[in-house]
Amino acid sequence: MAVISVRQLGKEYKLGAQMHDTLRDQLTALFRGKKKQVEKFWALRDVSFDVEQGDCVGIIGRNGAGKSTLLKILSQITEPTEGEIRIQGRIASLLEVGTGFHPELTGRENTFLNGAILGMTRAEILRKFDEIAAFAEMDSFLDTPVKHYSSGMTTRLAFAVAAHLDPEILIIDEVLAVGDAAFQKKCLGRMSEVARAGRTVLFVSHNMAAVSALCSKGIYLERGKVAATGPIDEVANIYLRDALPGAQGGQFKRGDVRGTGEVRFTDLQIMSLDGSKSVVAGGGLRVRLSYEGNTDNVPARFFVNIYDAQQFRLLSLDSLTGGLSGPFPKNGSLELTLPANFSLTPGRYSVELAALVNEAGADHVPSAMHFEIQAGDFFGNGRQLGNAAACLLRTQWELNPSARVS
Repeated sequence: MAVISVRQLGKEYKLGAQMHDTLRDQLTALFRGKKKQVEKFWALRDVSFDVEQGDCVGIIGRNGAGKSTLLKILSQITEPTEGEIRIQGRIASLLEVGTGFHPELTGRENTFLNGAILGMTRAEILRKFDEIAAFAEMDSFLDTPVKHYSSGMTTRLAFAVAAHLDPEILIIDEVLAVGDAAFQKKCLGRMSEVARAGRTVLFVSHNMAAVSALCSKGIYLERGKVAATGPIDEVANIYLRDALPGAQGGQFKRGDVRGTGEVRFTDLQIMSLDGSKSVVAGGGLRVRLSYEGNTDNVPARFFVNIYDAQQFRLLSLDSLTGGLSGPFPKNGSLELTLPANFSLTPGRYSVELAALVNEAGADHVPSAMHFEIQAGDFFGNGRQLGNAAACLLRTQWELNPSARVS
């Protein structure tokens, strides 16, 4: 059963328009014969989708794609310009962390204030107060005015209040942007509990690892329109392919030279150690890059950086520390080998290339190529591991002979 049904939804903003022009402003413009230029901008246009009860849906897209506008409309904060929305059930929204917090009030007082704003009764807040305080891990600061809180502390308290609501639909917008890793993990765990309880969750975040871990379905917005819907892994792959322009899976594609141009990358290939285009965890990885220089004996230094799907740099490898100090011939090809006992976990990655000549930037290709690491029996134990960590490494464990079991 669809608890949220959206049909042909649109939201238009008028750029350059003022909500409250004074009579003097209007008469002055009329007297001068000037007509105010108003530019129309559609933040959302022709958006349609359904969300079933118990779905955990990740809404993804680049900045300005319309994600926050959509959530504000669903939360009934903003009126749509056109279209229809049908919602069944009580909604709790956490769109801007700390909204409604009074800086002069203590954390304890703001817990009751914020809970009331979110629709909780005083009795309900009293009953859950100890749980909220324990979740926020701020017992020592509950009687301190919020104006003395850091942004991370405000986030923890605000999320703790919202996380203990009992709505049928929970809407969350980028609340994990602030806070340490341990608290982010706790937040994800709480949202997972809400989803497993049969409630519906809409989650917006640029943290694709968090979205993929929490959500089973996805909606990808691009320029105010729905670009893709479906299983979260499929939607995330489409988004990541579009989000990194210039890099196509398995194909080297570059733009203009960024740098002096004394060295220019001309090709990039990624393959397994046996030359196959299919790279499997445990099969090793070979990166082959080609370049052209302006002169012979180029005093260059080459870099290969590898990023995960969330654009976090995992590896930064360069020719100098790898044993190649140059100078290099005018035109050439280099190979970088990652041994079979080391592997990135299965998933999607991108490669960045850079070259220095006499320590000055000669060329830079930020997103030179995408490639995939396929799941494999890395440890030879019959198990195909997922992406529980960034990398896999074969190690040797031994029992210390001096150890004794008591």
